[in-house]
Amino acid sequence: MGKVTGFMEIDRQVAKYQPASDRIRHFREFTIPMSDAEVTKQAARCMDCGIPYCHGPTGCPVHNQIPDWNDLVYNNKWEEAIRNLHSTNNFPEFTGRVCPAPCEEACTLNLEDMPVAIKTVEQAIADKAYELGFIVPQPATVHTGKKVAIIGSGPSGLAAAQQLGRAGHEVHVYERESKAGGLLRYGIPDFKMEKNFIDRRVEQMKGENVTFHCGVNVGVDVKVETLLADYDAVLYCGGSETPREAGIPGVDLHGVYDAMPYLVQQNRRVGRENIDSTGWPSDPILAGGKHVVVVGGGDTASDCVGTAFRQGAVKVTQLDIRPRPPEKEDKLAVWPFWATRMRTSSSQAEGAIREFQVATLEFVGEDGVLTGVKCCQVDERRKPIAGTEFIIKADLGFIAIGFSGPFKDSVLKELDGKLNLNVDSRGSTNVIANTTDYKTSVDKLWTAGDVRRGQSLVVWAIREGRQAARAIDEALMGSSVLPR
Repeated sequence: MGKVTGFMEIDRQVAKYQPASDRIRHFREFTIPMSDAEVTKQAARCMDCGIPYCHGPTGCPVHNQIPDWNDLVYNNKWEEAIRNLHSTNNFPEFTGRVCPAPCEEACTLNLEDMPVAIKTVEQAIADKAYELGFIVPQPATVHTGKKVAIIGSGPSGLAAAQQLGRAGHEVHVYERESKAGGLLRYGIPDFKMEKNFIDRRVEQMKGENVTFHCGVNVGVDVKVETLLADYDAVLYCGGSETPREAGIPGVDLHGVYDAMPYLVQQNRRVGRENIDSTGWPSDPILAGGKHVVVVGGGDTASDCVGTAFRQGAVKVTQLDIRPRPPEKEDKLAVWPFWATRMRTSSSQAEGAIREFQVATLEFVGEDGVLTGVKCCQVDERRKPIAGTEFIIKADLGFIAIGFSGPFKDSVLKELDGKLNLNVDSRGSTNVIANTTDYKTSVDKLWTAGDVRRGQSLVVWAIREGRQAARAIDEALMGSSVLPR
């Protein structure tokens, strides 16, 4: 729990950022790491809560034992801290960087708007563990002789692969792109998480009986039927990648794109890869010298904002159909759950103009090229208010309103067409499986992550990958020592 009186004596402190004027000049991470002494002081703030809501179910999907590793950091026991953290979370360096930290929302000290800096401490533990050489391959001492194929190397696929490899199974991961990581690598900008962290985990897992087959589009280059025949179990961990239909006139204008092709392209540039990518447009999308409009108010929209500024956009406007949230929530009404309140991402703080309670009516253009976005204000039911129409100048427009499910032209096409896979038909194509055994309607096929639950957080994907790994291990061996 840290220091008994720490929460009364020490103020909350989190890592600072490079100034916006500096950080928009590069695509590297811009968080300024805190010293060990500063991190230790923040860990000391953890209270002796009667019920620590921070580690679930309202706080942390993977049930990190937050008070325990805060106490270990406070007592300078870094090796024990990373061991504890790894017992619930395979990749704390990922979540410490990109998780929105529902654990901090659920912290008892958040009742006073001063929660423990849990996310900062988590990242510090992982980074310190790498620095001190604590993160090394942990190969199984006994091999089961069973073979498992995993389709997709996003956070759920990676988590499942590591767990199954350590359980003694021979694991083969099939990834459509040229490098492992899925949307961790190609969807999340480097300024939020540099990709060397993924590379280090991949190298670790190669020493744990996990083999990666990159550049293999399952359903096209190799059939799912082949994998089901060759392996004892197959786990489908594709992402939720099909953009939700916006239904906005003018989307066919040159200069209007879905958000993900833009982010994938830039991540490939930073990684010094060819921008051509399976499933996405290949013509260069660049914001330099342009007026940019981003439709949508979530994390993907924010990533487009930050990327556009780094490419040299003249002006970036973000449109959100939701009303402007309150600056402060009613704690007694919502705590310990995630609260709706005004939040400003680091990308938005770099100079974005944010328009709330605004609907996008049409993309307008001349000679087939985007010139502006026609908008209007909406009422509390999101209905347009007559007479409030206006046009925002735009050379580049991005639609970032979410995803409806996995791509339908590879794995899902084969599974749905030949093997009668059960999928959700209520506006999405998510694969149906429960959270007890993650088993699909197809024999020997399991599923986990966004392809099952829909678009979600990295931490939820890790949780599902871990739980699916246990379910597969139990099905293959009759029992399992892997945690859920």
